[in-house]
Amino acid sequence: MTSLSPSAPAIVDETLGGKAFAAGASAYESSRQVWNATIDRYPALVIRCDSVEDVQAAVKHAVSLGAPVSVRGGGHNIAGTAVGDGAVMIDLSAMNKVEVDSVAKCVCVGGGATLAKLDAETQLHGLATPGGVVSSTGVGGLTLGGGIGWLARRHGLSIDNFVSAQVVLADGRLLTASEAENADLFWALRGGGGNFGVVTRFEFRLHPVGPEVCFGPTFFALSDAAEVLTAYAREAEHLTRDACVWANLMTAPPFDAVPVHWHGQKVLTLLQFHAGQQEQAVSDLSPLNGGVTPIGNAFGPRSFVEAQSFLDPAYEFGARNYWRSHNHLTLTPELISTLVDLVPDLPTPESELLICQIGGAVGDVAHDATAFAHRGVRFMSTPGVRWAEPGDDAAMIAWLRNASDRIAEQAVPGAYVNFVAEDGAADSAYASNLARLRRIKGRYDPNNLFRVNQNIEPIGAPDS
Repeated sequence: MTSLSPSAPAIVDETLGGKAFAAGASAYESSRQVWNATIDRYPALVIRCDSVEDVQAAVKHAVSLGAPVSVRGGGHNIAGTAVGDGAVMIDLSAMNKVEVDSVAKCVCVGGGATLAKLDAETQLHGLATPGGVVSSTGVGGLTLGGGIGWLARRHGLSIDNFVSAQVVLADGRLLTASEAENADLFWALRGGGGNFGVVTRFEFRLHPVGPEVCFGPTFFALSDAAEVLTAYAREAEHLTRDACVWANLMTAPPFDAVPVHWHGQKVLTLLQFHAGQQEQAVSDLSPLNGGVTPIGNAFGPRSFVEAQSFLDPAYEFGARNYWRSHNHLTLTPELISTLVDLVPDLPTPESELLICQIGGAVGDVAHDATAFAHRGVRFMSTPGVRWAEPGDDAAMIAWLRNASDRIAEQAVPGAYVNFVAEDGAADSAYASNLARLRRIKGRYDPNNLFRVNQNIEPIGAPDS
């Protein structure tokens, strides 16, 4: 199966009307732009869908054109999987309705909704479901890859609270996937990415959270980073599930809690979340710094919505980004030493060496209970570079790859599919679940229509 070039004629199904447009249309250029500015791809056609029927028509039209399908929810994926050269982009951004049932403690979410909309609606009832940490992220892409955020240790991944899905398949059929219906498809959707169809609606369980939590960064001098990270590695293992703490080696921003003379200096930041009261939060989290005095502290009570959007300014649309991810069972002294050694050479003030704490409820689920296979991981390191000029691409990517190779020496196999910038990462992303995923892919998408992603090759697929 071949892809159309952006200039290839694309006769639009009359049922799609003015919702479909190609290169030359006024909305085409803005539609092909996604969060990561390094992604510069030209779809053959963009189709903005308002309904399930639109999605079905769009999928059938892509098949008739012999073009692959990409799906845009929030457009936030590091690898830019919302857009593909010569593909038909199905834009779900208008399908963003969020319906909360506060009695049943569940929520139905349109495939184009962002975390900001989901959190805003659920918090009106003092409820939440685990999501990510940047509010402009699309619920769909985040969930299909797993969904790691501040509530993961308390309530699991997004997929662990995913109850059912409404899915448009490659042949245009609409199915419900849940534990009771099409259970094999439901298993695959929980961590297998966008490989199996277009999810037009998600249903999640909700939990009492907020409206106020404790959240914020505490900053430490780089000279104290090894000591603090050693304490963090030791004490994080004993935190209650109300707490989740990420560490970031970074450049200090012009933040009010940081003294001016530290602005622009390399620092360690502990990003701390705690779902309990402030007194308990401080008691639980204070051992993490090993008795080292911070240079600045902004930890305290905030609304859950504010905590969920706190990092938004650091991850705005339009910057050039390149990341990798590594899994760790623990933060060894060798890993800590490697990370601290890399900090002085971070190539831009926006670049970082992030450590995400996982564990807790994530590890309560068997590695083969969902397609997400990395259940025993306690920490994930995510080195990332962020820059502005296209001319710096090669240097930035080379720096990150070198840093990643050094970190990988202290990692265990595997990668988080949502944090992988390159194509061809199926083995590391899906790990021991890949063979089963390939069989399910062959059942639901034998011609690999949905391949603009970390692709799972269907077993028995025809030559492409």
